[in-house]
Amino acid sequence: MIESRNPYNDEVLEKFEELSKSEIDQKLEKAEKRFKTWRDVPFKEKKELMLKAAAELKKNKQEYAKDMSLEMGKPIKQALSEVEKCAWACEYYAENAEKHLSKKTIETDADKSFVSYEPLGVVLAIMPWNYPYWQVFRFAAPALMAGNIGVLKHASNVMRCANNIQKIFERAGFPEGCFQNLVIGSSKVEDVIRDKRVKAVTLTGSKPAGAAVASVAGEEIKKSVLELGGSNALVIFENANIEESVKTCVMARYQNTGQSCIAGKRLLLQDSIADEFMEKFEKQVRELKSGDPLDEDTFIGPLARVDLAEDLEKQIRESVKQGARILLGGKRDKAYLEPTIVEDVTPEMPMFTEETFGPAIGVTRFKTEEEAVKLVNRSDFGLGVSIFTEDMDLAERIYPKFEDGAVFVNELVKSDPRLPFGGTKISGYGRELSEDGIKEFVNKKTVYFNKY
Repeated sequence: MIESRNPYNDEVLEKFEELSKSEIDQKLEKAEKRFKTWRDVPFKEKKELMLKAAAELKKNKQEYAKDMSLEMGKPIKQALSEVEKCAWACEYYAENAEKHLSKKTIETDADKSFVSYEPLGVVLAIMPWNYPYWQVFRFAAPALMAGNIGVLKHASNVMRCANNIQKIFERAGFPEGCFQNLVIGSSKVEDVIRDKRVKAVTLTGSKPAGAAVASVAGEEIKKSVLELGGSNALVIFENANIEESVKTCVMARYQNTGQSCIAGKRLLLQDSIADEFMEKFEKQVRELKSGDPLDEDTFIGPLARVDLAEDLEKQIRESVKQGARILLGGKRDKAYLEPTIVEDVTPEMPMFTEETFGPAIGVTRFKTEEEAVKLVNRSDFGLGVSIFTEDMDLAERIYPKFEDGAVFVNELVKSDPRLPFGGTKISGYGRELSEDGIKEFVNKKTVYFNKY
């Protein structure tokens, strides 16, 4: 049995019976059969269905958001925003998929030559619990609009949300088998990847999970996309707008209780403004309300599981042992960890070198622009970086020096359906969202016509 448990009060919400081998086989057979017809459905019909999915998300957002808050502890206002963002992704691809996948004419010595973008087939999505709807919809909306079929292996602690996602597509009127949730644990994933009916796999998760999935997909010569962890830096230069930068950095680190791959986890401050910034930053973090995720005033809830809070607590303690200092917070109660600020963090400490998944941030100071760049790039992760400055010449000069997949100026790193999203180094490979994302799981077919 797979168990869904409320991290706020530790109550069991629901138990789900794991699919047997024969049941998995039946679902994959249904998916493959559906692909044979779905791939030929005109964009106009797909668009109508995807817009209905967006409408369903909006209509019943309270229902879907509540299950998110119950299963993984996301504060309800943030849960509602996530559901609304999923509707945006559906609308974006409904309106833009046909244009993104239109044939690309290329002038050659042929009478006619072009690239055609055609679906691959059944794509397996292995998704995490921290954004249980958004992570899935940013895959599913483009994949389905491209003519692919989706099967989902979701994190075991958000199986209600996983079932809801299948329900959303069914309520929207998608043909049976277009998108199916597989109620399975991690031990059954390898067999699904190796199944000949599965043509590709996408994973959002940890480095170990990504390495395992990529290894199996590589052996089978199947396309994979990996969106893994991050240790994004928030870089505050001396010419930044301090008031606005503080607000943005608090949101960048502490929204979703800090459980985000793109959260700002390393706060890098130029010496000349560090004291002023920290005074204002600490004050705003102190004012964040912790409590029941279903309370509309709650901003910080519990972490999704007790072991996750324990892991973060250990990273804080190890960093303190090496010389860091806790300015605020640091105390844990089961799955809840106080909003925490750790100062005097050096590049050798866990708070700098490892991904910290929760409401804690490490603070490091720098003197020069060159030092800031070196500190950002010293991380093994490469998902994104935010820089804060009112000197746009500085921003234009410095952004090419960062090794990350995204650079945001005076803004937190965030995903947007209109922009490609993905990382470098151990943060993964491939891109989601935008035109780049929808083209990850298509056959880019060269077509060449000549007349004798």
